[in-house]
Parts: sequence; C-alpha cells; structure tokens
Amino acid sequence: MEGTIKRHWEYLCNHNKEKTKILGDKNIDCKCEDSENKFDFSVMSYNILSQNLLEDNSHLYRHCRRPVLHWSFRFPNILKEIKHFDADVLCLQEVQEDHYGTEIRPSLESLGYHCEYKIRTGRKPDGCAICFKHSKFSLLSVNPVEFYRPDVPLLDRDNVGLVLLLQPKIASGASPAICIANTHLLYNPRRGDIKLTQLAMLLAEISSVAHQKDGSFCPIVMCGDFNSVPGSPLYSFIKEGKLNYEGLAIGKVSGQEQSSRGQRILSIPIWPPNLGISQNCVYEVQQVPKVEKTDSDQTQTQLDKTEVLVTAEKLSSNLQHHFSLSSVYSHYFPDTGIPEVTTCHSRSAITVDYIFYSAEKEDVAGQPGAEVALVGGLKLLGRLSLLTEQDLWTVNGLPNENNSSDHLPLLAKFRLEL
Repeated sequence: MEGTIKRHWEYLCNHNKEKTKILGDKNIDCKCEDSENKFDFSVMSYNILSQNLLEDNSHLYRHCRRPVLHWSFRFPNILKEIKHFDADVLCLQEVQEDHYGTEIRPSLESLGYHCEYKIRTGRKPDGCAICFKHSKFSLLSVNPVEFYRPDVPLLDRDNVGLVLLLQPKIASGASPAICIANTHLLYNPRRGDIKLTQLAMLLAEISSVAHQKDGSFCPIVMCGDFNSVPGSPLYSFIKEGKLNYEGLAIGKVSGQEQSSRGQRILSIPIWPPNLGISQNCVYEVQQVPKVEKTDSDQTQTQLDKTEVLVTAEKLSSNLQHHFSLSSVYSHYFPDTGIPEVTTCHSRSAITVDYIFYSAEKEDVAGQPGAEVALVGGLKLLGRLSLLTEQDLWTVNGLPNENNSSDHLPLLAKFRLEL
C-alpha cells in the first residue's frame, strides 16, 4: 500500500496568514463565510484523466500498478476527493461523455451540484464540465466555445471551452455576477500557434459574457489545463495582458519543450481575419465598407482604402487582452525555489493546470494590461498546497492508490467584497 500525500491549506487572508493546517480537519480556519458585505466561494480545477485517453496513452502509465488504472477503481477515489474538498464550483477537464452521463453527473447532482458539460468536437469522447452548488449560485448563462473552425485551416483541432455566468445567492441581492471559464487547450507542444488562437477565442468569449452595462467586467475565474508551463509566452500573455510574438518559434509558445530547432516562426497575424477576433482578443464587429453606387473607379478606391486599414491592424505582432488576471499558485516553493507540479506521469512532471482570477487592484502588484476597471475584483483567501515532483514519486507518481488522475486537483478560496 502506497503512502498518502499530505496537502495543506495556505492561507493568504491577513488574519490567518500564519496558520496552515493539514487537510482532513473539517473545521479549518479562513472559512468561506457570507455576510451583507462579502461573498466567499471556493473553486476546484481538476483534470480527472478520461479512461479513453489513459488507455490510448498507456506508455505514460508504465510506472503504475495495473489495478489502480481501472475506471471502477479510479472513479470512487475521484468522487471521494471532490466530496472531501466540497468546493462551490468545479471545473473538470477530460470528462468522458459516457461516464459523465451514467456516473459523474448523477453523483455530483446528489452532492448538490448543477452540472453543465461541453463535449469536444470531432466525435472525441471527452470534454469539459463546470458544476456549481445550487445553494451558492444561480445560473445566468451557458456559453460553450468550440475551437474547431471548418472555415479556418489553422483551427483543425477538437478542443473546447465552457464559460458560465453565475449569480451569487446572497440575502441582500446586491452582487455582481461571476464569470467562470474552463478549458483544456491543445497538448501538441509544437503548435503554439493553435494554442494561442484557442486562448484568444476563449478570452473573446469571456469578454463578451463578463461585459457589464457600465463597460466594466464582472469578476472572472479562468481554470483549466492550458498545456503550457509557468513563465512561457502563453502564460505571460495571460498574466500580463500583452505579448509581442514577433520572431517567436511556434514550439516556444508553451514552454513544454526546450528545443525549437527547425521550427517555423509564428506568422503575423497568427490567425486570419475571418476568425472575427481582434488582436485585443475580443469579437470584432464586422464592418462592411459603405460603397456609394457611383462609377467603378471610385468604388475600387474606397475598397483599397478599407483594405489598407484592415492590413495595418492585422500586421501588428502585439496581442493584448483587457483583464487583470493573477494566478492562484506561485509555481515555486518560496524556501527552496523547487517547482510545484500539477501533473506527474512516466514522461513528465510539470505545472500545466491553473486557476487565474481577476484580482483586486492591490492583489496584482501593478500588473500591466489592466486597462479596464473591475467591479470589486476577487481577493484570494487561500489555496490547497501543491507538491514537488519528488513528493509525488514517494507515492509512485500519478495515478496511484489514493490519487486517481495523473493531475492534482487545484483548489482556491475567494472573497468578493460587495
């Protein structure tokens, strides 16, 4: 029998900074409390490893004892973890459709969750789910995002995202909505062009969903498996709100692989105009040039002018987005500088899973890219500690007897000041 790994709460709220407790103690400090002027909620992001993908990639699990790889062994463990952590919102990736229908959704509904699901396109058998506690939120809108676009040759992969708008249930009723996004970006380390475009599509949808009447955005939590490592250009773009990708090799975007020899450079622009998304990662209002019905020369001149304007915008190698996003995790242990890992199997042990959130202004330490005012913003109260690669190999890596995915669940507690 393998040992169990201990993960503890790291409290970031001032009155509890010095307290960390090993999980298992249900009466933990820094509890989520609602009152007239604040709304506390917890979010888990968890790639639960679909059984199909496990079986298709069995070379990644050579280190595992066979019995721990069976779904009949794995699902009870995964459910036990979800029950134990009792998060108000779950963002799950690699949720296999047949298991979702027969086991996952019914089990989660019995725990008080409402579930929304988006299967991958192209007859792929898994997808992303967002589940939330009825007692904490009501559902305002469900917005699935398909990254496959038959009209855009670049976008030939079947990844998806899901964006929900939720209304906190509070007595006073005076709370902004909260936007929750979940995705699983393309794995292929050499296709940073596709990854960045998928991310831009997700950000455009979030922008559309989270946009409020006064021009600001409601608070945002963006979770998922981004198949990119901390400090990579894709990661930096999320956190800093800008990326100049001129001269960047497509294999360098996600930082998963060191060598980029013989790889092509990202084209400028990365995606074609007919995607309908600007370099600011928002949906473009398609403007048809006004053409007077006069002689054909004048018509051609006007069309040429329009073309020049469009081309100038498209040839910028600067991407931007307008959210001020922070990462729940810091990715390195402060005392040792050793990296945290969120996934660990025979081939790699790295961070690829994240919870990003729109931070209160003092939470972001003056990050650039935050041009748009936030209503409230979220305060990070605490997070469930991550582990080092060495920690995980002491229990034979992932999956193991007690941890039934090749990813660890990420868990954060937030406060929305009202």
